[in-house]
Amino acid sequence: MFNHLKTAVLLAALSALVLFVGFLLGGNAGLTIALILAVLMNFGMLFYSHKLVIAMYHAKPAKKSEYPQLHSMIETLAHKMQLPKPQIFIVPNPTPNAFATGPSPRKAVVACTEGILKLLSKDELEGVLAHEMSHVKNRDMLVTTVAATMAAVISYVASMAQFAALFGGFGRDNEGQNIVGLLVLAILTPIIAAILQLAISRSREYLADATGAKTLKDGKHLASALQKIENSVKHHPMRGNATMSSLFIVNPFRAQNFAALFSTHPRTEERVKRLHEMKF
Repeated sequence: MFNHLKTAVLLAALSALVLFVGFLLGGNAGLTIALILAVLMNFGMLFYSHKLVIAMYHAKPAKKSEYPQLHSMIETLAHKMQLPKPQIFIVPNPTPNAFATGPSPRKAVVACTEGILKLLSKDELEGVLAHEMSHVKNRDMLVTTVAATMAAVISYVASMAQFAALFGGFGRDNEGQNIVGLLVLAILTPIIAAILQLAISRSREYLADATGAKTLKDGKHLASALQKIENSVKHHPMRGNATMSSLFIVNPFRAQNFAALFSTHPRTEERVKRLHEMKF
């Protein structure tokens, strides 16, 4: 019930932002167009956001003949957690990472990068998959995917506003105020996106760590995997839209200094500490 409420709040926030931007850029006519877009975007994110994520990362279905061990581990975890077996995808990227997405457990997707399959041992990979399956069990995927998609839209809107401000706005009557509004939008919207993701992501990562470790009755392999992934990302971060970072088990994009304060993930050191302290 709480996850459904969070999803509704996120969609409402996105709708409000789209309506505000529409009014700012086009007055009442822009507001009407924005309202239509908001309805379409809400519908699209509820039912198709996971497909958008898969397309964004060029993920391909993992054939059982090519990845028998991966399928076997997922099947075993699904049985232990009393879940339907999710679809399994491979992301053609050397940066080690994994994510779960989908609107419901019956339509869930678990994706692994090529890099994570090469980096981790069997036990470590199983720990990561248990974490991702825990997101499915705890019904985090829709909220996380909607949040990530919303943040990506907000980031795009901010870029548009910045570009418009540089070139004198969109020709409305009060041009000076219009430019100031666009600049405020360009500065504030990425911060709003980060805060929204922070509000929901960190606690869900801790919960997925704990659920996955309890399922396997072992937290040390997941802790080891998290450390390996973190170290690899520091040297070879993923390229792409950083607003999608909340989907992954470890932030695949390098965040330093002030930006690290808005990370959607808890510090890996703290996650590892909690996993080592767990009793089974």
